[in-house]
Amino acid sequence: MKTAKLIVMYPHPTNLDTFEQRYANEHVPMAVEKLAGKTRFVASLITGSPGNASAPFHRIAEVYFPSMQALEACLNSAGGQETAAHAVEISTGGAPVFLIAEVESFDF
Repeated sequence: MKTAKLIVMYPHPTNLDTFEQRYANEHVPMAVEKLAGKTRFVASLITGSPGNASAPFHRIAEVYFPSMQALEACLNSAGGQETAAHAVEISTGGAPVFLIAEVESFDF
C-alpha cells in the first residue's frame, strides 16, 4: 500500500522574524500534537534554488501518513482543521499552498 503526505508550502512572509517565531513556537507544536495518525513531520527552510534564482517559497512542511485514508481522516478532524486554519493565519506573505500526494519510496 502506498503511503500519503500533506505538503504545505509557505510563501515568503511579510515579517520574517514574526513568522519564524510563530511557526516554531505555535505551529510546529500544534502539528505534532493535533495531526492524528501522522508518522513523520518534516519542516524545511528553503535557502535557495538552483542557479541562484529566487525560490518561490520560504518553508515547506511535509506530513506523512500510512495511507490516504489516514490523511483524509486527519484533515477532516477537528485537530486537522485547526492546524490548517493556523497555517493560513500565520502565512502573512499570502495563502499557503496545500497539496496531497501519494508517496512511493525507494531505498538505495
